[in-house]
Amino acid sequence: MYRQFQKRLEEAVRAYLHRQYELDLTTIAVEQPPNVSFGEFALPLAFELAKKLRKAPRKIAEEIVAGIGPIPGFERLEVAGAGYINARVQRAAMAAGLAADAAELSPIEAEHHAQQKILMEHTSINPNKAAHIGHLRNAILGDTFVRLLQANGYPVDVQNYIDNTGVQVADVVVGFVQLEKKAQADIEKLIDTDPRFDYTCWDLYARVSQWYAEGGKNVEARLDALHKIEQGGNELAEIARMISETIVAKHLDTMLRLGIVYDFLPQESEILHLKFWEVAFQQLKDKGVLKYVEEGKNKGCWVMVRGGVEKKQTAEDAESAEEDQKVIVRSNGTVTYVGKDIAYHLWKFGLLGQDFGYRRFYIYPDGHECWISTDHLQNEPDHPHFGGVQAIYNVIDTRQTDPQTNVVEAIRALGYSAQADHYTHFSYEMVALTPRCALELGYDIDEEDRGRAYIEVSGRKGFGVKADDLIDALIAAAKKEVDPRHPELSDDERLAVAMQIAIGALRYFMLRFTKNSVIAFDFKDALAFEGETGPYAQYAVVRASNIFRKAGLDPEKFLAETQLAASLFERYFTGDSGDELWELWLASSKLPYVIEQCIATTEPAYLAKYAFQLAQLFNNFYHRHHILGEEDEAKKKFLLATAGVVRRELMRALEVMGITVPPVM
Repeated sequence: MYRQFQKRLEEAVRAYLHRQYELDLTTIAVEQPPNVSFGEFALPLAFELAKKLRKAPRKIAEEIVAGIGPIPGFERLEVAGAGYINARVQRAAMAAGLAADAAELSPIEAEHHAQQKILMEHTSINPNKAAHIGHLRNAILGDTFVRLLQANGYPVDVQNYIDNTGVQVADVVVGFVQLEKKAQADIEKLIDTDPRFDYTCWDLYARVSQWYAEGGKNVEARLDALHKIEQGGNELAEIARMISETIVAKHLDTMLRLGIVYDFLPQESEILHLKFWEVAFQQLKDKGVLKYVEEGKNKGCWVMVRGGVEKKQTAEDAESAEEDQKVIVRSNGTVTYVGKDIAYHLWKFGLLGQDFGYRRFYIYPDGHECWISTDHLQNEPDHPHFGGVQAIYNVIDTRQTDPQTNVVEAIRALGYSAQADHYTHFSYEMVALTPRCALELGYDIDEEDRGRAYIEVSGRKGFGVKADDLIDALIAAAKKEVDPRHPELSDDERLAVAMQIAIGALRYFMLRFTKNSVIAFDFKDALAFEGETGPYAQYAVVRASNIFRKAGLDPEKFLAETQLAASLFERYFTGDSGDELWELWLASSKLPYVIEQCIATTEPAYLAKYAFQLAQLFNNFYHRHHILGEEDEAKKKFLLATAGVVRRELMRALEVMGITVPPVM
């Protein structure tokens, strides 16, 4: 409801400015006062208009307040300080709409959102070993953003890009063939018999990295394997396919434990074999985006020149210009990562004129199908349609900022400016471990590292936390808390509760930090029942549910059937105690507004902060009011409605974060 009232206020102000001053403002800044006693909205508009209208800000504010007229749902506007305008809503009107769960999007907004198909690419783990803790941050950020978009009415395709022809897969192939001396049949048998094949590949990947360090023919083996895998149609390519598909299925199993699902798995092998790159290459050449270099260190390469470097004239500038060139095709004819990514993103926007073949790959317990790319001979004709979207979000860590920028520049240079404007690199920082967490996981940490704020992980060195191990450890730690608290439950029931707490703790921990902050993961901090954690927010919902359980009421049915008179709202929303109760209702009304802000800023951390603050406000309310012991039936009904509204909105906020609430804590 908060979002609705803000838009109503903006529309009224915009109409007045056009009518009174012949000003048309597309954006009107709206702030939130520091205290509800000042109102629900604050407009700094008069300060922005002072120079344009050549009047003092306070004078402008007074004119607006005097001339704007009544605004539906608002009690009044007031001038404050040197020119702020504070807006006070009719508290009963907003609360009644919130209690009734009125629709947030107008029919026009809902229809517009429904037509904006969005593609979210996240996770994108190299299919060469088990997923690790860093991959979890990517997947949780991506999945939460998918949920944010869907909560705001957008249809979303969820894609997980599979680099099945890259160097990491080649390394594991080399490890099996060169170090383990295994043939294709041996590896196929191992896949069938080893339930933790992804863990086996984890260890092998670290070993082969050490083997490469010896130099000589060892490194040549990698280049040979990489070439044969990209070429396809040979034994090493088939081994790579078996390994990558097996590992991808393991990754999907791991992510499903966190409630994360996908729609489509585009593979790099098809981008190569279905000639996506050749089509894109021709477009890039025809439109002059690429040029062939005939001298210098990039001789024989096709490069994309960054904007403006062609104007440089001096020898020093020429050298700098060469550094600014981005090699897309190497002198040996192989295509760089950026080149393949350009072709892939042209497909995403429906600009390539080519499509993948599709086959079913993974069926989720609820029947949802995840498709994988294939050649056109294996194409299943009843597949959904992927690609051809209006906007793209790529969840890729900050180290890939430069390649992502190059892809956007190429799309823009091809003349697709609108598409480039709707290409978002959703960047994030790494996940590390606190020394305490590393010790708890069994790693040997020297004294110097024990004094650090965090310890970086490295897959090549074999130092890292496998995602499944982390989830298992969190569940075990949560169960140790649940077992003594609820001996009346069966072991399976306690395990189910522990799983919900552990997953909630992990997802919240990954979301509570802004995405460009380095995270130092810690078990104790994540699982705490107090403070800014997932369990704290879950516990607030459990408390609210317990109120209704003890009263013998269904909270959803109670809210749907209870009609609270406007006079009752007005009675309990006045005075100092009324401000406290109103602050809780007002906070509950802000979820759609927060979701919209998260989308606009690509920052899910705002939702985590909101859930924590709403849980805090509810816990204060819980301790201040003994609801079931209230003798005044009208007040008791109002307090129950308050608990019901907060419970509903907090559960929705947690659901968007991928967090479910257990029956007990």
